[in-house]
Amino acid sequence: MARDVTYSGYLDLNRILSAQHPSSAAHDEMLFIIVHQSSELWLKLCLHELQAARTHIIADTLRPAFKMLSRVARAQNQLIDSWEVLSTMTPHEYSLLRPHLGTSSGFQSAQYRLMEFLLGGRNADMVTMHEATPEVADMLRAELHRPSLYDEAVGLLARRGFAIPEAILSRDRSAPWIASAEVEAAWAQIYRTPQEHWDLYELAEKLVDLEYHFQRWRFGHLKTVERIIGFKRGTGGTAGVAYLEGVLKQVFFPELLSVRTAI
Repeated sequence: MARDVTYSGYLDLNRILSAQHPSSAAHDEMLFIIVHQSSELWLKLCLHELQAARTHIIADTLRPAFKMLSRVARAQNQLIDSWEVLSTMTPHEYSLLRPHLGTSSGFQSAQYRLMEFLLGGRNADMVTMHEATPEVADMLRAELHRPSLYDEAVGLLARRGFAIPEAILSRDRSAPWIASAEVEAAWAQIYRTPQEHWDLYELAEKLVDLEYHFQRWRFGHLKTVERIIGFKRGTGGTAGVAYLEGVLKQVFFPELLSVRTAI
């Protein structure tokens, strides 16, 4: 059977390459569509790797998780670089296709929201916009109520003997993470004596990589939007650049940033 497999058939290229349907005569709409479609594919890979990495963290088999988390960071670079391609569109060129976008917006990306939830960025209000697609809303709601990647990392610290309060381990998973002095103290111990906790030290740095690349991606989004539409409102009804500036202040793993000051 393998002899009958073709490159095009294996990759289902007929469907992928026929999935671009410009709704205007604007030349740059093809660029706009392909950048966003390819970003969704990279997000799909990130979710695949992050979900598997979380499973390994739960099982305390960290070495495979490290490979998966490193792969996500490389995939995030692809997402970051996509803004460079999109930024070749000028304000005039975007103005020709924007009326055809209606209320559609990257803000509505279910995969982006799922990745935020998985990393620990929890906001139940973000499920509301997906209620019209029940299976998507159910998927997001399920993730919202299960331990995030960071919840599981902190849970692993507790199982390894670090003093993590029970209130943190049994917290409401759907609520945003609140920075904890005890969690920071645990990471500080690991950073001060990495030779005694080498795998946890490496886990911490893999998580920092994720945070770093996610913030670079958000910043690239902000600057691309600023370059193309200035300070106009976004197509999805958000405040555009002002909204993206606010998002930049959100972090997934606050103790892994504050510990650098603590030590």
